[in-house]
Amino acid sequence: MPLKYLHTMVRVKDLEKSMAFYELLGLKETRRWENEQGRFTLIFMAPPGQEETPLELTYNWDGDDALPDDSRHFGHLAYGVDDIYATCQHLMDNGVTINRPPRDGHMAFVRSPDNVSIELLQNGESLAPAEPWASMENTGHW
Repeated sequence: MPLKYLHTMVRVKDLEKSMAFYELLGLKETRRWENEQGRFTLIFMAPPGQEETPLELTYNWDGDDALPDDSRHFGHLAYGVDDIYATCQHLMDNGVTINRPPRDGHMAFVRSPDNVSIELLQNGESLAPAEPWASMENTGHW
């Protein structure tokens, strides 16, 4: 029985703040569904040209007091980037903490406003180690 990947869903506490974070990563809104009876909004976001593999942001209108918690049962989302250093600099310039810097020129971790761990991986070969990344310490956890 063949399977097809559809999407990953994460619950968010502040829809606008979360959307802005994922837009910094390069995702764009592809679809929106508001359900008045269920009192929730679903926003689907994906990298341009990859609309078939979206991230679903679920926002409950009446709030969710458990968010953001630091539950580790989810794991992380992973995205490939063309320049890990430029991506991390862009995120830092916009107030995002780089939890695990790309010291190896290949992998970094950040967290969304809702504590979702995001792994960033360099597309293709790793970049040569470079400062300030090579000597940057971890911040928090991912």
